[in-house]
Amino acid sequence: MRKAGKWIALAAVLAVFVYMLSIAADKKQLSDEILRLHVVANSDSTEDQTVKLQVRDAVLGEVEKLTAGAACKEEAQRLLSGELEKLEQAANAVLEANGFMDRAKVTLAKEAFPVREYDTFSLPAGVYDSLRVTIGEAQGRNWWCVVFPSLCIPAASEGVEDTAAGAGFSDSLSGAITGEPQYEVRFFLLDVWGRLENFFWKG
Repeated sequence: MRKAGKWIALAAVLAVFVYMLSIAADKKQLSDEILRLHVVANSDSTEDQTVKLQVRDAVLGEVEKLTAGAACKEEAQRLLSGELEKLEQAANAVLEANGFMDRAKVTLAKEAFPVREYDTFSLPAGVYDSLRVTIGEAQGRNWWCVVFPSLCIPAASEGVEDTAAGAGFSDSLSGAITGEPQYEVRFFLLDVWGRLENFFWKG
């Protein structure tokens, strides 16, 4: 009986180890496959926050056109890296049209992100590649989303699931980010992993 108990304990430890390996693999896939959008307003004033969203829409519109044929995140980054000036022009056209003297700066960066919940999906904390748009002094509240795969656009959770599946995400990973009840623990662990990633990251 004691020997059987040891085998059961060993099997339990191995099961937990395998599960945590799958969590690590999912977190790596999120970091490897996702390009986030990070828009930072000039300030928290109502005017600056309102124009931030208009800048976001203009940049997203250009990004959608530029990355329409991209098959992976690396290709999307490559396509965008040659068009950063064009994206800045789109952002600054919005600022000028609204009478703002501030100017936008668009860069590709790697940043530590907190957990973020959207209407139809959530993303755990962690270090991600991002398309970063800063406006003026960039001292205002942020706006985050995902430009590749294009998760900013789908209005329904089904659209997010289809996009995630098209990007090669497993059912468990897709379920975790879209909030399916059976994957809540998985999302929690992905977020804990990401918080640790942020803590040790030196950006």
